[in-house]
Amino acid sequence: MGRRARCRRLQQQQQQQRRPEGTEDGAEGAGKRHDAGWEGGYPEIVKENKLFEHYYQELKIVPEGEWDQFMEALREPLPATLRITGYKSHAKEILHCLKNKYFKELEDLEVDGQKVEVPQPLSWYPEELAWHTNLSRKILRKSPQLEKFHQFLVSETESGNISRQEAVSMIPPLLLNAHPHHKILDMCAAPGSKTTQLIEMLHADMNVPFPEGFVIANDVDNKRCYLLVHQAKRLSSPCIMVVNHDASSIPRLMIDVNGKKEVLFYDRILCDVPCSGDGTMRKNIDVWKKWTTLNSLQLHGLQLRIATRGAEQLVEGGRMVYSTCSLNPIEDEAVIASLLEKSEGALELADVSSELPGLKWMPGLTQWKVMTKDGQWFAEWDEVPHSRHTQIRPTMFPPKDPEKLQAMHLERCPPPSKKMKLFGFKEDPFVFIPEDDPLFPPIQKFYALDPSFPRMNLLTRTTEGKKRQLYMVSKELRNVLLNNSERMKVINTGIKVWCRNSSGEEFDCAFRLAQEGIYTLYPFINSRIITVSLEDVKILLTQENPFLRKLSSEAYIQAKDLAKGSVVLKYEPDPTKPDTLQCPIVLCGWRGKASIRTFVPKNERLHYLRMMGLEVLAEKRKEGTALTDESAANSGHLEDDEVSADQRAEQTASPDATSTGSDSAGGATVPR
Repeated sequence: MGRRARCRRLQQQQQQQRRPEGTEDGAEGAGKRHDAGWEGGYPEIVKENKLFEHYYQELKIVPEGEWDQFMEALREPLPATLRITGYKSHAKEILHCLKNKYFKELEDLEVDGQKVEVPQPLSWYPEELAWHTNLSRKILRKSPQLEKFHQFLVSETESGNISRQEAVSMIPPLLLNAHPHHKILDMCAAPGSKTTQLIEMLHADMNVPFPEGFVIANDVDNKRCYLLVHQAKRLSSPCIMVVNHDASSIPRLMIDVNGKKEVLFYDRILCDVPCSGDGTMRKNIDVWKKWTTLNSLQLHGLQLRIATRGAEQLVEGGRMVYSTCSLNPIEDEAVIASLLEKSEGALELADVSSELPGLKWMPGLTQWKVMTKDGQWFAEWDEVPHSRHTQIRPTMFPPKDPEKLQAMHLERCPPPSKKMKLFGFKEDPFVFIPEDDPLFPPIQKFYALDPSFPRMNLLTRTTEGKKRQLYMVSKELRNVLLNNSERMKVINTGIKVWCRNSSGEEFDCAFRLAQEGIYTLYPFINSRIITVSLEDVKILLTQENPFLRKLSSEAYIQAKDLAKGSVVLKYEPDPTKPDTLQCPIVLCGWRGKASIRTFVPKNERLHYLRMMGLEVLAEKRKEGTALTDESAANSGHLEDDEVSADQRAEQTASPDATSTGSDSAGGATVPR
């Protein structure tokens, strides 16, 4: 250890000795602060801002006599809310698991002498797919049942089946009222929780692999676009495209309609603009000390430009939802009023008060004033001195003649003719597979693809060398990609459906199936399908390389005569056994010489096992995942002497053997 390092350590020890009892430091202190934040703590920040109170009391945003309750509510911790994501049949299974297993265990639970509050559904969210809870992390650690519930939430969130999403964030996509045939633009999409809601709406019918509609999700921040990609990829949809543009000047796209180029207008547009965020004080504690009217005054112009750009791209009869996390009428009503005035009657403010029964709401303001950061008020534009004209704009004030709003027409302005600026990472190209590409016929033959398979929708991300991954997009997104390569910067689109196998030619096909895109691809595959039972699924997900003989006799008969290579493993629920898993499962597998294995990411394995009633222990073992089901104990243990040299060779020869092996959940199991 060097002299400086020794000096630093000595100083740290002296500081710790001088510190009063009970204070925290370093990681421990950070942990305490983090927990406090989760529970709405942060005691060192005083939840008070006199200017904030003066401003909103003057604007009368709160009904008479409710101000004290309003401020008290702002100082309360924000309840944790979660949303069950994914497509309908899978979401219903998770809901069934939550209600009938985890919530039931909490019903009569007491921690430190206090009865635990069972999570409650958000009354206005359809089909009980969103819930709120007041359970803090501190409490979650104090009971085995709560710890088990917490582990479930963490694991399912990692799998993308549950989303920690704030209740208010769920509202705009619901009000958008999107359907599977709608073309949707999400203008300021990152981090992506609202985008995933929109993708789910496209896939309302799981039996339709390629809905007619699509979501184009945009964000101005290049790095946040990759967070958006990560969120969207969890849903494995061929109908999502992530692009990187300034929303206020997002390019107008063209599509081919019966051989003729036409402008793409969207059926639904989500305009969730950057804002001052003063409606998030319960979560973002820093807003208390940083709040000033200047933020709203500076953002108003950008918000109006984004909303205007959205309205310009909306199809006649379409719907745009404009939303912020701000209480300020300068960012809300003023933007809407100005947009309606600009549109000269072509836009109408829809009445959605009855669309979410159970949601508490208040009517918007019709009158408000503008205040500068130093507390000076202006009731109308004529009062604003010239020296303030750069900070305050006429669009910030309410219109003088409200009746004028009824007779407005949309002002159809052409977009600014700016050369597109490319910034951030340079993306690989999107190259569609030509009709005569020799790589496709072997794939088509090996999997007996249906003649209806949309091969024109296949693409790669490389123009040179061997194609390693094949992706698919919907027909409509293909149209967008082909006609706008020079207009937009695409970060990501499509889902992976095939991966090149390092020694694939030996198995009659160079490409194996990818789990990410199997639900899209499966309807077109007519061979190499093995129908498996629930017990087979347990074996396949808890063992690394089970011998074919370990499968049920029905599955074994189907598998034994298949040539080596990629296979589809399909579980169909039995409606006569309502207590068993009632959603279909499709897994990608590999048929080896004498064994079979699955290519399923770890989180997805754990999710399926949990849906089948196998509880995953918090403590994960190096050689596998511990399960608490007796049947798994009997079927899931992989004896060392069963791993033959032949199987090891198959692991090496089969694609992504190293990475997939590390993702597996196979191995050690323990009885309950």
